[in-house]
Amino acid sequence: MSEDSPGVDGPAMTSHRPYLLRALNEWIADNNMTPHLLVDATRAGVQVPAQAVSDGKVVLNIAERAVARLLIDNDAVSFTARFGGVSHPVVVPISAVLAIYARETGQGMALPDDPTGSHDEPPPPSDATPDSPGSTTPPRRGHLRVIK
Repeated sequence: MSEDSPGVDGPAMTSHRPYLLRALNEWIADNNMTPHLLVDATRAGVQVPAQAVSDGKVVLNIAERAVARLLIDNDAVSFTARFGGVSHPVVVPISAVLAIYARETGQGMALPDDPTGSHDEPPPPSDATPDSPGSTTPPRRGHLRVIK
């Protein structure tokens, strides 16, 4: 392999996660569905109202009709939304987004780890206990479908 050709040790690429988020958000909206983000609220830089967090996670409706000034840039998802009737600014670093899916169908994607190593911090250990029946949090597995 020549020095100019990318390879395992080749030039570093930016994270693909924000590009996946933007594309899947557009796909969900184009199909008249409601895009939701599953966020690890324990990650550094996550700014959401504490009452919205359950078990260290939060589900955010990012539909155009539910938020104001939605911006998905290469570093974070930011917008203003109402929680309990009160407007709050929301900031979610891209590394804290675990999944994006359509509320109506569950179709979407659990985001892959970032191979660029640009995480804010290592992910917390996963809980080994399943969700209890009647829980208001979304299931941790099995509610998303892989889109090919």
